[in-house]
Amino acid sequence: MPLFRKFIAPLTVAALGLGALPGFAQDRALAFSLTGGVATAPDYFGAGRNSISPGGSFGFTGLRFGRVQLGDPDGPAQFAPGTGARGALRYIPKRKGEKELAGLNDVKASLEIGAGLHHTAEFWQVFADLRYGVIGHKAIAGELGANAIYRGADGLVVHAGPRASFGNTRFARSYFGVTAAEAAASGLAAYTPSGGIHSIGMELGVYQPLNEDWGITGTVRYDRLRGDAAASPIVRQGSRDQMGASIGVTRHFNFRF
Repeated sequence: MPLFRKFIAPLTVAALGLGALPGFAQDRALAFSLTGGVATAPDYFGAGRNSISPGGSFGFTGLRFGRVQLGDPDGPAQFAPGTGARGALRYIPKRKGEKELAGLNDVKASLEIGAGLHHTAEFWQVFADLRYGVIGHKAIAGELGANAIYRGADGLVVHAGPRASFGNTRFARSYFGVTAAEAAASGLAAYTPSGGIHSIGMELGVYQPLNEDWGITGTVRYDRLRGDAAASPIVRQGSRDQMGASIGVTRHFNFRF
């Protein structure tokens, strides 16, 4: 996946270099994790088939800078109990106007960056994330979710729970809309959707630590497109049911500076 090559891999190299620097102070800290592996996901929102590609993700654990603290850089890297802010990031690959989408305009690759709030207890969690497409669609999107959490004695963490994804009107029209010009070129009906919750689903995830710094991460996710998204001609010729999965190696970083 382009995200892994453009963002995750360089961050990993930089982080490994920083980790070698001596003399880190104790009053400032940054903790995060990087995961790299393989993933399968629908070719686009509403696609009837999946593709396999390199995958990667970024996880924010905590930042302490003087009196300012976000999260807990000294706490557990996976589902640390507490209430606070969390980072939110998503990469959406480019959608090409070809094959069953011939006649539709290409949709540029997008990188969404934002933040969220969470409340995490020992055995459950609720969260809400809000992201903005800083590259690509320039729209607002986000997710609401909850998890049941199992923590094993050997560090194993399993989570599972519902998800609801949403986007504003600009987001909906970018991925589910069909303009009059596109309709004439593609044979699909013109369609102008509105924003709102566009999918509801479930996620199951497993994390197994290998040692203090490394672990294996796996996820399986199902989403069902709904509302204006489900009524889109793009989705009607594909599928409302969207399945995805990933597996990768996770590296945790905790820097003092």
